[in-house]
Amino acid sequence: MPEKPLQIATYAAGASLAAITLVYVFGPTFFIDDDVSSNKKKSVVGLSNAANDCFINSVLQALAGLPDLRIYLIRETHRRKLDGPEVYDVDPERINTANSTVRPGKLEGLQKGVLTYGLKDILDALNERPIYKKTISPHPFIRALERAFGTRISRQQQDAQEFLQIVTERLCDEYHAGSKARRHARRKGIAITNGDAASERREIIEQFGVAPPEGTGGTSGEQEDDEDEDDPHLNEEGFPFEGKIESQIECETCHFKPKPSISTFVTLTLNVPQVGSTSLNACFDGMLKVEHIDDFKCERCRLEHALRSKDHELSQASDEAVKAALQLDIEKIRKAIEEDPEHPPEGVELPDSKQAPKRRIARHMYISQFPKVLAIHLSRSVYAVGSASTKNLAKVSFPETLPLGGLLHRKNYKLLGLVTHKGSHNSGHYESFRRQVQPLPFSTPVSFGTEGAYSRQA
Repeated sequence: MPEKPLQIATYAAGASLAAITLVYVFGPTFFIDDDVSSNKKKSVVGLSNAANDCFINSVLQALAGLPDLRIYLIRETHRRKLDGPEVYDVDPERINTANSTVRPGKLEGLQKGVLTYGLKDILDALNERPIYKKTISPHPFIRALERAFGTRISRQQQDAQEFLQIVTERLCDEYHAGSKARRHARRKGIAITNGDAASERREIIEQFGVAPPEGTGGTSGEQEDDEDEDDPHLNEEGFPFEGKIESQIECETCHFKPKPSISTFVTLTLNVPQVGSTSLNACFDGMLKVEHIDDFKCERCRLEHALRSKDHELSQASDEAVKAALQLDIEKIRKAIEEDPEHPPEGVELPDSKQAPKRRIARHMYISQFPKVLAIHLSRSVYAVGSASTKNLAKVSFPETLPLGGLLHRKNYKLLGLVTHKGSHNSGHYESFRRQVQPLPFSTPVSFGTEGAYSRQA
């Protein structure tokens, strides 16, 4: 049974219009706030729960309600098919040159997008609109996941958040591996097909009823030969779950701010306060609030301490050669303080770091790059030394529209899916709540032209 009870709120950016709200509990299907007389909405596709797979089924149902993810999967799979297998085959010369620690078999699976194809197939099946009740098995996707990692999926650790983390991280790795393979192919002179191809556009129109804008997701244009392989391609939209978060510290004595540390994420974990009731904004405040840390050794303060030590040695020195050496060290230290305190001057012997003064710093985190799809994990596990882990039963209220960012860079997310856990910390059942959405019409300025959605080429 689940080891870590949780609640995952999945938001998708944009203002998609929701026709109805669907609640999937892998039993009866409930339709809320809408007329159920429409033949299109009488039946939905469920997932069989034959082996306590509720932690897998709930995540798949939530992912099936994300249009941005499905469009990404369509584009990525079509791009790989049109480029041809020679683009994504492992090049032994490239592995030897890059001194990669990744096994060739694993790298080939990443470049060919094993899990990307598997997830697209299961999400397409879940988004069918059958005229009768229909249930499918999640086992084809589970087999694709096991093939991608080369191991069996254990049913002992039934945690929906961990499963979502594994799936999204693998999809992100497959995207970056495929992007690097495409850049490497361009350098070798292999033609790369534009990602916004006619077959891709036709499938998006069939799935969503609207055509994507011309050129989105394409990979036109050549890269410079000296471009670093880790730089993202300019014309690729990237994995929709991937965002960046930065951590910035500031010394409260000298107010020096070193370069922020940047890390990527595919899901955000927020701790739920141990109170009777709280809100999602309060959970965000717990992660993004300013934190004060004592006994921190600031790099600038250390250089200033070294400068004072050198000045004291200079005042006590009598030998001219020693004075000249100390004067040179002082000039180097002052230059480092003015230009880059994070890099101590070369050739200067600084006092022992144990003698450096300890300062109080302020640390805060902020999201520097917002993803298209924001997956939030509300952690409810309470761990205590010498006692069994328990579940935090605090009620968390969350809005339908979640604004994030500052006034100039505001991002509004709309709630599209929810995975909840019912039960205790060590047992229970996962349920998925998914909104049936129709994405906003794309901009199609030449819809009725020869290149538009109604042309034969499209």
